[in-house]
Amino acid sequence: MTTVFLAIFPHRKQAHRLEFKMFCLASGFKTAVTLSCFSNMFSWQAYNALFILRCVTKFFVENLKEEDLVRQFEARPLQQADGKHREDENVNRLEVFLDSLIEIVVDVPVKDFTYPLHLEAVNCLLVLLSVQMFSQRPASKSCIYRSLMQGRYSIHAPLLVKTLLQHFISQDKAPPGLYRSTGGGSIVIGLASELWNILTFGMSRGATSQVPSDGVTVAKPSEVSDFPLANQALLLVLVLVNHCTVDKTLHNPYRQALFSCSNSLDPCSEATPTRAAATFKLDLSRLYATLCHIPSSDETTLLLYLLVHRNRHVKTYIMARSDIEMLVVPILKTLYHAPDSNSHHIYMSLIILLILSEDDLFNKTVHETILKGVTWYTERSISEISLGGLLVLVVIRTIQYNMLKMRDKYLHTNCLAALANMSSQFRSLHPYVSQRLVSLFEALAKKHSRLADQIQQQDSGAPPVTVVHVEDTEQPSDVVQDLGVLEEVLRMVLEIINSCLSHQLAHNPNLVYTLLYKKHVFEPFRTHPAFQDIVQNIDAVILYFSNRLDQVQKDLSVGEVLTTIQHGALQWPKERLRKFPDLKFKYVEEDQPEDFFIPYVWSLVCQSSGLYWNPAHIKLFAADSGSPSVC
Repeated sequence: MTTVFLAIFPHRKQAHRLEFKMFCLASGFKTAVTLSCFSNMFSWQAYNALFILRCVTKFFVENLKEEDLVRQFEARPLQQADGKHREDENVNRLEVFLDSLIEIVVDVPVKDFTYPLHLEAVNCLLVLLSVQMFSQRPASKSCIYRSLMQGRYSIHAPLLVKTLLQHFISQDKAPPGLYRSTGGGSIVIGLASELWNILTFGMSRGATSQVPSDGVTVAKPSEVSDFPLANQALLLVLVLVNHCTVDKTLHNPYRQALFSCSNSLDPCSEATPTRAAATFKLDLSRLYATLCHIPSSDETTLLLYLLVHRNRHVKTYIMARSDIEMLVVPILKTLYHAPDSNSHHIYMSLIILLILSEDDLFNKTVHETILKGVTWYTERSISEISLGGLLVLVVIRTIQYNMLKMRDKYLHTNCLAALANMSSQFRSLHPYVSQRLVSLFEALAKKHSRLADQIQQQDSGAPPVTVVHVEDTEQPSDVVQDLGVLEEVLRMVLEIINSCLSHQLAHNPNLVYTLLYKKHVFEPFRTHPAFQDIVQNIDAVILYFSNRLDQVQKDLSVGEVLTTIQHGALQWPKERLRKFPDLKFKYVEEDQPEDFFIPYVWSLVCQSSGLYWNPAHIKLFAADSGSPSVC
């Protein structure tokens, strides 16, 4: 450490390990939080000090055990030159550092000349917390994490989370010249930039590179976020709330603060005295607007998931919005463009829809909300469709994509559970939506027939069929297992159709029309023991309306058929249908959520923070894949 600082400031020969760090803490950070004497010069001094600290700390995080990292912070001479003991001998310097970073984030107002300081303070916290990437022990055993989760830090956790969320909500643009070495810019950044230009023979001036020069990613100009503070603040929130969640001996105050925050504009959301210290209030209308209007990303989707799943105030607020389409449509776009998204983003988007579909008000509202000109849905031109109909289309498309590409059983389960929750509220389904719903069953039925024939041939010892499908290359045991899963999916699709007919038959003439047109699809399942009970209901509907059409005794146009169906629905005897339990599914988080969320969160930090960590040293996940190795 001494060598590092002497190389940067050779005239400070008395520097000893982190002595220069503490000099920066005293002269820069503490000045930074003294608002009465704050100025542009002090801001840049504090920023440069933080920048150096981050680079050196990141090197230690990557190359030392956490215990050795802490020792570097606490190293100091035993006594001064005059033989007297130092005044700060008993001061915990790691805690002083953490205090200073949190004070900057919370207390210093965000202005053009303090923006870089805020950004660097958040980056320093991310770097310190990144010890989790280089360790195989749980975060609850980490000295840094335990320090932040306990004591005075826990008292101020709500204020820190609130401040970070406000940064995310505000989406403040970076001041001009933040990433350029200008007269008023950082000397350190200028030196790093010039050094990189020398090493690349000046080619980097016109080109763009992401090769790390001084341990910090040199990002391409086109890839640098216009709102870096909002981005980093969101990442820090995700890191803080997703660690130390399962250890009963260590409480996570940041997680509790996020999950209990309420609407500042709601006079009824007063916190009880016993919980007041752990809560804060936020303008949920601004949070909602930000979530709706910024481009959908893994980070924003994960934040939305945490809020709708665990914060009852936020979920209630979202359900009461009259413009719910502003939130749902971006999620549907993510699912529609699934090939361009990673599996985790798709999975989290689906879970959000599943959680929303647990609410009957949501299921009713989406079918009453009419959308026009959905240009991004390119399979078919649709001039007008309900939000609920669009949701059904996109989820069905996701199921079909999963069947062809991902073949993930749990993705199927979540898709079908969302549709099942909504099915009793399906109203005025668009003709194309009705066709896609029945076509989904038809595609699954064909696959079921193919697998059943394959098993029969294997049992009889007959030669394989000439046409080879993907499933035909599987082992016999795999084929039998796939057939069992497929039958569960087929049963669920039939239950979804039956639920719609049982509750909303009169409001879905297009679905009845499609069932009449595709009635042959259900014939093979009338005697199948796994399906015959529910197929009987669908057959009853088909038979009733077929008889109504036969009574007309003339060729009918499509419009006339729909009119006949609508008139027949008014006289439909509901008692003809056998009653089945209502379809209600509820999302339940797995027992060990950290196994999924911690690698996922740190993969997002690595991908979108602009900070660089040496992938060769990362132990948390396979860094070369860019995503956590989780099931």
